[in-house]
Parts: sequence; C-alpha cells; structure tokens
Amino acid sequence: MGIRFVLMVNKQGQTRLAQYYEYLNIEERRTLEGEIVRKCLARNEQQCSFVEHRNYKVVYRRYASLFFLVGVDNEENELAILEFIHLLVETMDRHFGNVCELDIMFHLEKAHFMLEEMVMNGCIVETSKANILSPIQLMDKAA
Repeated sequence: MGIRFVLMVNKQGQTRLAQYYEYLNIEERRTLEGEIVRKCLARNEQQCSFVEHRNYKVVYRRYASLFFLVGVDNEENELAILEFIHLLVETMDRHFGNVCELDIMFHLEKAHFMLEEMVMNGCIVETSKANILSPIQLMDKAA
C-alpha cells in the first residue's frame, strides 16, 4: 500500500477534505493532521514539497488557496505522487471549472467520489479524467 492519506487544507490550516487508507482513530487523525499541516504551512515556496514526518513521507502542493497533502510510505516515488496531486486538481478543475475551496466545501461528496475513483486501498487505480468523471456526470444527469 503506497498512499496512507490525502488531505486538502486551506491556508489557515482548516481541513476541507480528509481521506485515510489505514485505520487511525479520531484523536490520532486530529493530532497527525495538526502536526503535518503546521509543518507544511510553515515552509516557504523555495523549499521542496516533500517532508518526512513520523513513519510517513508527506508530499504536498499548493494550488491557489488550497494545499493538497498526500502521506505515503517512505519507499514511494515523490514525483509520481506530485503527478497524482496534479491529476486530482485537473480532474476537479474539469468538473467544477477552476476548483476552489468553496467547491470542495459545498460538493464534498463529489470530491470524495473523485478520490475514490482514483485511489482504492491506497493504490492509484485510475488516471483517466474521463473515466473518473463519467460516473459523476451520470449522477448529475439523474438528479
């Protein structure tokens, strides 16, 4: 299993989306999120996008007002995870039209659904934007 968790956090450090692929209780999640978010938000733009924390390697990227943080195993390829983050943002951009924090907040279930289409049990299983978005478009048509 490569990916352990995916977080979307705003510039103030508030978590907007959290998806875990290993069991952590609520207190452990809250502590982990707080530590990682403080560590990543404190870094400047000239520093690299990889941070080691506990037994995780955290790969993050900032898009507009949102930080996308992905916790992975230490042997995972950082550049592949950066590509995954970029694909996730491009997919959300295609659906929402220039995704922003409000899109995530008001359509949280769609954001989770996109992530679930892309990642299963910590492994990336789908990279085609069309395949990721087709079930969501079908649900939008039916509604």
